[in-house]
Amino acid sequence: MTITPVRHSCTRGPLIAVEGITGVGKTYLTHRALEALGDQAPDDTAPGANPLLLDGFSQRADGRPGLGDALLRALREASAGDPFLRGGTPLAETWLLLAIKRYDLDTVTAELSHGRAVVEGRSVDTTAVCQALLLHPDAPDAALETARALLDFASAYRPLPDLTILITDDARAAIARTQQRDQRVLTQEQATFMGEACALYERLAATDPARYRVVDRRTVDEHQAAELIRAWIHDARTGLDCVREPWQGPEARCMCCGRRADLAPA
Repeated sequence: MTITPVRHSCTRGPLIAVEGITGVGKTYLTHRALEALGDQAPDDTAPGANPLLLDGFSQRADGRPGLGDALLRALREASAGDPFLRGGTPLAETWLLLAIKRYDLDTVTAELSHGRAVVEGRSVDTTAVCQALLLHPDAPDAALETARALLDFASAYRPLPDLTILITDDARAAIARTQQRDQRVLTQEQATFMGEACALYERLAATDPARYRVVDRRTVDEHQAAELIRAWIHDARTGLDCVREPWQGPEARCMCCGRRADLAPA
């Protein structure tokens, strides 16, 4: 007989990830969506008010204190300026990137516990996609299998996001935006890597439609995209389950509300 926890609605806020290759407009569209949420809920007590935005890797400034940023600086130094933090040891880099994402969760647990929504600018999905491609550069199916395995591994050490918003586009358009924004020309190898990552993100999202929502900029304009993101973030507050440290078993207390699970035979 299997013992399973009985579901309860939790008072915590949702953990939301925004994913996609560089140049698809993640930062711009997320800020537009959050500004719209703030306009609708001007005080901190209103549902959906003032989500906390946790910067993605590329937005973090060097020198900021904290274990997560110290680990990120080490990866940057080892990659010698590679925009995808590739230092030649993909498995070791995978564990460091997942350690950063665990650290990020630790830093926002108090906010989630007070009912605040937290939006991660890249989460464990980015690590799964990029590192799977490095491990299987010429085998898309093997990369997809590895990406899913890396997410399973990550979920043993921290809960996955309640909602993952994937922003996607034609890879060539994203590459053009990246080059214009950063005032640099990507090498052919870097552009190819971005195109493969774009395809793998979309394939990975299709394997878990309950967690992913996809904004395809090939079919919607920026106004529609920002509105979709706003609505998904707003609606993510409802029906949240308690979250527990995965290794502590089903009887562990919720990381946010402290409630212990009621167990029932399955």
